[in-house]
Amino acid sequence: MHRVWAIIERDLRRFRRSPVLVIVSIIMPLVQLVVLGYAFGGKIKNLHVGVVDEDHGVPGVKLKEMFQAVAANARTFTPSYYSDKAVAMRDLRNGKLNGVLDIPPLFSRKVLAGASPKVALVEDNTDQFSSSALEGVVTEMLPTYNSSPVQPRMTAGATLAVVEVYPYVPYIQYLLPGVIVLAIFVSAMIGGGIIYIDDKARGLHEGYLVTPISKFELILGFTLSGAAKAIIAGFVLVTLGSIIAGIPDPLNPLRLAKMLLLVVATALALISMMFLIMVRVSDPLVPRAIFGMLNTVLYFPSGAVYPTESFPDWMRAISVADPFTYAVHGFKQLVLKNTGLMAISGDLLFLLAFTVLAMSAATVLFRRTL
Repeated sequence: MHRVWAIIERDLRRFRRSPVLVIVSIIMPLVQLVVLGYAFGGKIKNLHVGVVDEDHGVPGVKLKEMFQAVAANARTFTPSYYSDKAVAMRDLRNGKLNGVLDIPPLFSRKVLAGASPKVALVEDNTDQFSSSALEGVVTEMLPTYNSSPVQPRMTAGATLAVVEVYPYVPYIQYLLPGVIVLAIFVSAMIGGGIIYIDDKARGLHEGYLVTPISKFELILGFTLSGAAKAIIAGFVLVTLGSIIAGIPDPLNPLRLAKMLLLVVATALALISMMFLIMVRVSDPLVPRAIFGMLNTVLYFPSGAVYPTESFPDWMRAISVADPFTYAVHGFKQLVLKNTGLMAISGDLLFLLAFTVLAMSAATVLFRRTL
């Protein structure tokens, strides 16, 4: 263990002398949390909708008034009234409007006759998020418009009562588990990949080769030193990220202790994975070149940004073998639900087993040669 500790001490001393690496590995994921957390997942507001009334009857006026009331309260959209449908459609195609609500001719007559009147919502469907939000608002408004002024006290129709187990989760909180794992991965990439390959490129690793240290001790030393840096970055994200995202009781000691355990398991797994990938690499440009690819292949299939249930089969296959998936799932249980260790026991077992397999394979593949 003295030889292993010497490697750890040397690597941590060098890390301490490089504050830029500390800043990058911690600040970059925090910036991503804030930017992505507020750029995605929020309620869409202030869409521009053109309203064309080709009917001018009382039912049509009532529909426009209700549309105006919804716009004033929910603020999902801002209506602009047009007398010419062609002008509204031109503005829609030119990007000035997100949609056009068209009240067709004879709408009022069909309403009074009970002849299934229809209104048209013309959407700019190049933006699926905006069009879906607009369609949802109008769809919810029409049943109220169609309802009878006098509601029966009892009804035979079935209704839905939604019960939410947990308080409302903003997207920035949903994104936090993935950002914690990303911070650990950045530290793992720097500590377990780039620095090791730079040592080989500069010839510094020759000093290890003339010592009696074994291959396993060398891999273990690098893994533990890299994991220590990743643990620091991960725990900073756990605390600061929870405060920024508005997690209830973010500094609860019991929750922090459980999350620290998961941070350690995640750091060991990702550092071991990076050494396994880089153990035969000598070119210092390789880890920099594959950083973006690894980030894409590991981060997005993990369910950090979007639920894995929506993935195609080939992408689900990636998520099953991806250590990010189990780390993200574990942090979601602890951050969003504040569960116990039993809820993440499967995630911890996978990460620890992955660490053992990756370290064993890296030890076998490591060559004590120049």
